[in-house]
Formats: sequence, C-alpha cells, structure tokens
Amino acid sequence: MTLDDFSQFARRRVDHYLTQNLDQYVPANHLQEAMAYSLFNGGKRVRPMLTYATASLFSDISELTDACAAAIESIHAYSLIHDDLPAMDDDNLRRGKPTCHIQYDEATAILAGDALQTFAFELLSQSQHTNASLQLQLIQELIHASGRHGMVTGQMIDLANVGHDIDQQALQQMHQHKTGALIRASVRMGAISVGMLDSDKLAQLDRYASAIGLAFQVQDDIIDITSDTNTLGKNQFSDEAANKPTYPKLLGLKGAQEFANTLHQQALEAIKPFGDPAQPLVELANYIIGRNH
Repeated sequence: MTLDDFSQFARRRVDHYLTQNLDQYVPANHLQEAMAYSLFNGGKRVRPMLTYATASLFSDISELTDACAAAIESIHAYSLIHDDLPAMDDDNLRRGKPTCHIQYDEATAILAGDALQTFAFELLSQSQHTNASLQLQLIQELIHASGRHGMVTGQMIDLANVGHDIDQQALQQMHQHKTGALIRASVRMGAISVGMLDSDKLAQLDRYASAIGLAFQVQDDIIDITSDTNTLGKNQFSDEAANKPTYPKLLGLKGAQEFANTLHQQALEAIKPFGDPAQPLVELANYIIGRNH
C-alpha cells in the first residue's frame, strides 16, 4: 500500500467514525456545525495515520483504534481553533479557509474548541468498548499529552517567549510539549488500542515518535519561510510576523534543515527492528520531512 493509499484509508476510516458519533444532539446543532467545520476542513490526518499504522504492526485494527484516531484528531482540531484565536496566534486562515472564529465568531470558536476537547474523551469512554482497563490507559495517555503535561503547556511556553531569544534546549522543550506530545500519544495509543503493552516495544516506538514529533515542528518552521501562502494554506511568514522563536531563526535555514534530517534518521533507526510491517511508519517519517505544507 502506498502512502497515498494509506492516507485515503485512514482518512475514510477516521472521518466515518467522527461523522457517526458527532451529529447526535439536536440542541447543539449550531455548535456541532462549527465543530465539524474545523474537523473536516482538509487536514492531512497525520496523527490518525500514525495511530492506524502503529496498531497494524501488531494486530488487525479494532474499533477502539478508531476511537483513538478520532479522539486524537478531535484534540488536534480543538488546539488549532484555540491557537488561531486573537488572544493566541491571531490567524485568519487555516488550510486555505477562514479560521473558525472568522467563519463563525470568537465565542462560537471557543465553545467549539471546548466541545471538541470533551468529545475526544466521550469517544474513548463509550460503553461499547469492552476493555475498561485499556480504555482507562488510553484516556490517561491522551490526558497527559493534551493537558498541562503536554500540549497546553507547550502553547503557554510559546506565548511566553514571543519576542524573546531562547536557546535550542528551551525551544526543543517547547515543541516536545506543543507538537511532540500529541504525536507521541498517536503512536502509543495505536499500539495500546490493540493490546500491545510490551515496555521494550513501546520504548522503541517512543523513540520514533519523539524524533518525528520534533521533526514535524522543525519542518513547520522551515516551510513557514520556504512555501508561499497558497501552498501552506495559511499566511506565509506568520511565525516571523509574530516574532516567534523558530529553528531557522536560531540555527539558520541550512542548520534547521540539517537538524530535521538528523531527526529523520533517528526515527528510521528506532523502528528498523520492526521490519517490513513498519513501512507505513517509514513512509510517514519521509512525508513529514519532505512536505511543503
């Protein structure tokens, strides 16, 4: 299966699961419309792809894997809604479309983000999943990745350092929280969803996920200055305009590209022991480094 084929498979599967579970509560119709606007606005579904690819290393994909992929994408969508708000990054374009607070209004966007966050845990805690122990472990993984130990703290560090010069260690800590934590959870939750709890194998997957999670952000920083607005789907030079710390700013463009390539090699080395079944994870690592949007 090519990466394009796998991408289409993952998108169809997670989108079907999200659609099945979202449009259920009539009093929330307007809210659900804003939630769906951000969930289905052309995202690449990289995190669900990682979840499915990891699960398939060990077993057939289960409905609990679907719940994980959908929950992770819901958390990701909520984070983008809130990141784009005037009090955060103040962006008016996301994936080539008006951001949620521009399409609707600021209050609706805030509430849609709030609802997507809780929707994620609604999906993971449903009674139709029959292994409560695995469900609890998956919920704990996502809480750790998305809250004060992960993504939210990363955003806080980001906002606190606008206009400041920080060293590479501090920048790496920020992105390990802001971007890397949810990518790491995508990989770990894929394995756990099919009952893979072997600590050695999870450690190998952690090394892979940590490397591509950081590489994802380094590449984001690079393409912010090397791709145009139409290609990016958001405003070019938005990080520079906001005076944010970035890898090209700290290391230079060439240095950032070299660092991304080093992380890429670390990721491939980490999953080498899994052999041919890990090819989708290899292709995803290649995509993360090679993408221009």
